[in-house]
This record gives sequence, structure tokens and C-alpha cells, in this order.
Amino acid sequence: MKQIRKRALNVGMITGFLVASALSGAATAKEGRFKLGELYPQEKIEKVLVPHGQWHPWPTWNERTRWESLPEPIRKDLVTNGEQYLGHQWPSLPATLFLEYARNGNRSRYEHEHFARRNALTDLIVAECVEGKGRFLDDIVNGVWAICEESFWGVPAHVGAQKAGSGLPDSAEPIVDLFAAETGESLAWTCYLLGEQLDRVAPLVRPRIRKEIDRRILTPCLERDDFGWMGFTDGRVNNWNPWCNSNWLACTLLVEPEETRRIKAVAKIVRSLDHFFDAYADDGGCDEGPGYWGRAPASLLDCLELLHSATQGAIDVYDRSLVKEMGRYIYRVHIADDYFVNFADASAKVRPDGELVYRYGKRIGDDRLAAFGAYFHAMDRGKGSGFLGKGGYSVGRYLAEIFNDAELRTAQAKPPLVRDAWLNGIQVMAARCAEGTTKGFFLAAKGGHNAESHNHNDVGNFIVYRDGQPILVDAGVETYSRKTFSGQRYEIWTMQSAYHNLPTIDGVMQSPGRQFAARDVHYEANDDHAQLQLDIAGAYPKQANVQSWVRTIRLNRGKDIAVTESYALDQPAKEITLTLLTPCQVEVRKAGQLLLKTVEGAEPRPAAQVWFEGGKLKPVLETIPVEDGHLRSVWPERLTRILLKAETSALQDTWMVRIEPAEPTLE
Repeated sequence: MKQIRKRALNVGMITGFLVASALSGAATAKEGRFKLGELYPQEKIEKVLVPHGQWHPWPTWNERTRWESLPEPIRKDLVTNGEQYLGHQWPSLPATLFLEYARNGNRSRYEHEHFARRNALTDLIVAECVEGKGRFLDDIVNGVWAICEESFWGVPAHVGAQKAGSGLPDSAEPIVDLFAAETGESLAWTCYLLGEQLDRVAPLVRPRIRKEIDRRILTPCLERDDFGWMGFTDGRVNNWNPWCNSNWLACTLLVEPEETRRIKAVAKIVRSLDHFFDAYADDGGCDEGPGYWGRAPASLLDCLELLHSATQGAIDVYDRSLVKEMGRYIYRVHIADDYFVNFADASAKVRPDGELVYRYGKRIGDDRLAAFGAYFHAMDRGKGSGFLGKGGYSVGRYLAEIFNDAELRTAQAKPPLVRDAWLNGIQVMAARCAEGTTKGFFLAAKGGHNAESHNHNDVGNFIVYRDGQPILVDAGVETYSRKTFSGQRYEIWTMQSAYHNLPTIDGVMQSPGRQFAARDVHYEANDDHAQLQLDIAGAYPKQANVQSWVRTIRLNRGKDIAVTESYALDQPAKEITLTLLTPCQVEVRKAGQLLLKTVEGAEPRPAAQVWFEGGKLKPVLETIPVEDGHLRSVWPERLTRILLKAETSALQDTWMVRIEPAEPTLE
């Protein structure tokens, strides 16, 4: 089975902008920030932008030397990737398949076929450029023509932005969503790379591509300001902003023939990107999580790279602190191997695009970030060239991977494994026992509020790893469906505070909304410990009757992790439950002690002991079957929900839970 690289066909990485934006709250401009639109107004862009047809970022089909000088193993594998699509039967996209989202909420089946078309086209384009014999041209034209014939280049989950609402797309009103924009980028690069070779099949192919890109992307983006991702209307933007802008920008630079419109579009994109910068605090923390870094700060990098290249370096903001911090976020939330801190709609396992991370590090002069990118590049490539069976999707990114591969293979490859990170803007801390090693405990915790982008109701949540293995976890998010970005979002168990490592009072969980937030947040770190203290009472609605709930989460380096709960209620509760979620096997050893065993490997191994006050708390174990495909890619067949239930209903009390190492000698 062919692996589709950088494309989550299980839709685990696809967001719904309209609802996610509404959940996020209003954007807040930061004082003293640079503004791209002020640094590079339209009149300056007009002076520095390379004219249409003169911008030359990558070698075209005609430049045989560059393509033929690629290492032979890479050339061989790239051609092999294309050969599987010779005589390809392009997947059908019938109306009833599109309608499944409106009818039953399923978005996966249509998206699978939609993305399969685009991945096949990319592999064919690259194979033809490498081989240069015309063998793949007919299949490329078939793919291009099929895509041009589509009524909508986006996906069913996003078509609701049209005036006609959800259902089938209205071809009279082109909507620019993530994947319409990406499709435009793909076809724009097809024109650029193959050029007159397409005319050998039919001279109307290139005009058709240009017409469709103009009708579906260039003109709507230039004439409309009401696409929410642009940021020109109310609401805080998220990853859609740089993601869509990067593809619109590529289409503009490669296809738009009129210089006036071209300059105007670039200037509008620059102004739109300012709204994305405004959504970030000075520390560069991505509240969408590390899984979205590749389509948030990394898509910003795509934009900045295109602007830098198409102006011969005249547009350059890589020295700006915010740009640097947004890049560094990805290694600050790294745990070990491909495990990352996964608050919000994030998976605990992420495989960042190593080439992008490396290039970002080089641009901002951060050797650690560059080495981190080389580390993931090496992990992703594995044996051989690393390209076989791992086609691209975003053509611009794939070209960078191909032509920068040789440099990456000789670069220093090392994860930074920073000891401490504190992202004050999103109130996320991460700490390990010592710099540069995964040995010992790793702790991450968060404050924040419950209207973050891709929000879970998780104020005060924490996760624990030991020796790079998960002990107490955040489950993450299931495969996206219609329910995920709707008014029913918090009916999904993975979104609820009761399924995070948090308290529940008389069955009352945390509520969504900007007003449900942490209070009195204090962070500290030194050689002895790292600690986050916060009052999470404000994250609960009035019916929880919580006056205060001060949670102190502390890593004692080289020793243990202590979580102290000090609470006061307005009236006695019938039941207070503290949830601890784990992928480990759990054994109740004695009053006040649990043994957690990791389940990776042939035999379970003791990993941690959980100590609590047996006179105050009683453990109940609940098994959660993991059936969703996206969650199963990370976790074992079941998770265990440890419910520490209060034995008494005191108006106020203090509890402590300690997590200590467990060694095989315990057996």
C-alpha cells in the first residue's frame, strides 16, 4: 500500500475554520509589534517584486542538468513513484459521495478520493521532470483535466461557507478553503514545471489551468474580504490564514499575468498575514498544538520564503523575535522520538516535516532548530533514498525536500531536548529532569482558557512521561467528523474535562468559553524543580460550586512529580472525582498505591507508582476501548481512566498525588 506522505487521509490534521475561529475569541493586537503591511506597503512591493515570468525558484522540465544531477537512488525512486500511475484510473468523485458529510457527518470517504487525485498528480509531475521523456504526460493531462472539471476544489466539510450552505457545491460561487487553495498551488506548479510540454498533449491544457486558477482562487481572493481566514472580518484567525495565503501567493506569483493585479494581491496577502501574527503572543506558542505547527508557523515560513524569493531578498523578517519564537515552539514541546505535548486537537505522536524545520532553523539562525529538522528528516527517510512510496502533495514543499535532501543528509541531526520551556501567552510549561536526555520524568501542564483554537476543556491539565514513554496522557482527538466543529463538539469524550487529568465536582465538568480560564497562574523553574501553580476554579460553571481550586504541579528533578490540590467549595459536594488517564496497565497494590506498567514491548514493565492519600481518595478503574482509527495510531487497544474518588465531602481540603519511578525490583 502506497504511503501518502505529509497528508493525513484519516483527516486527523484537517481543521474546520469557521467553528474553530468562533471558539477562539477575538484577536488581540500586540503593542510594539512589527507590521508586514507597514514595512512592505503596496508601493514598496511594486518596486521589489520580480515581474511575472522572471521569477525562477526551481528548475523546470527543460533544465535537464539540475534534474539529472539528482542522486541516482532518488531519481530511481521518484520515477518509480510515478510509474504506478501510468494508465491511472482517476478516482471518481460522485455527488452522493460529496453529500455524505451533509447526510451523516462522514468526511473521510470523499476526502480520501479527493487527496488521492492530487497525490497521484504530484508523483506523475515529479517523475516526468526527473525522467524527461514525455512518458507521463498523458496521465498528467488526464489528472489535470479531471481536477479542472471538479465543481469544487475543496472538501464537503468546508462548503458551508457558500451562500447556498452545506450540501453540493455551488459552482457559481467559488469558495477558497484550504484544499481549493492547495489545488490551485498544485496546478500552478504543474504549469511552471512542465510548461510547453503540456502543449505536446493539447495546447488548451495550460489556458484551462490558468482560467480555473483565476476563477476559483485569484479573483475571489482579490475581490472578497469576507473569507474568515483572511482576518479582515471579526474573529481570531488560525492555521487557515498562512496555509491559504501561502497557496494563494504561489498561484499569484506563478500564474497571474497582469502586474497590477499581481502586486495588489501580494500586498493584500502581506496585510492578511499581520492578522496571523496578531493571534500569537510574543513567546510564539501555538495553541493549536504541535500537530498544527506544520500548517501554522511552517505555513507562515512558506509565505515568507515565497516573498523572500520573489523579491530577491528585499522582503525579509527572519530577524524578528516573533518569527524566531514561532519556529522554536516545535522543539520546546518535544518529549522524545515522535512524542510531543498534545494539548487541544493534537496527537501525542507527530512527525514534523524535517526539511521545513531545518530550513526554518537556518533562516532564523537557530542551530538547534536546524539540527532538530535534520533529526526528523533522518527519521523519516529511513533506508534508501527515503522517497520510495512516499509521494508529496504540496508541490512547492516537495520540491524543497527533493533538492535540499543532500544538504540535510550531511547536517547535524539532534533533538535539543530542552530542560525547561514556559510559553506564557498560552500558559504551557514543559520540563524534564536534565537537558539533552529523555531519561527520567517529563512533565507538561497548561493553564489558559477554554476558547483556544481547537479547544478542549482542559484548563489545568497535565501529562507525564518517563524515559520517553507515556505514563499519564491527554488522549488527543478522534478522526474529525461533522460533529467535531459543531455545537455538539463537547459531546465528544476527548473534548471533555472529565477525560483529562482534572477534577469533576458532582458530575460538573469545565465549560467552553473565553471566560472559563485559569486564575493566579505562577510558573517557576530552577535546578531543583519546575512548577506550575494555578487556580482552575474559574474554568468550571457556577453549578460546580467551586470557590477556589488551587492546583500545584511540580517536577522534582531526578525524584518525582507531585500534584497538590487545595480546594474550597461554596457547599458540600456529593462526589468529587480526580481523573488520571493512562495507556499503562494499572494494578491496585494497596491502599494509596497504584502501579503503572508500560505496555510497549513483549512484556509490560513497571514504570511508575502513583501514591495518594488512601484515607481521602479511593481508586476506581474504568477501561476506555480505543476504536477510532486516529487514536489507534497512537495508543494501545484501551486506555485506563483512573478515578480517584473523595471519601468525604469536605467544604475544603488538600490532597496530594505523587508519581514516583517504579523499577522491575518491585516485582
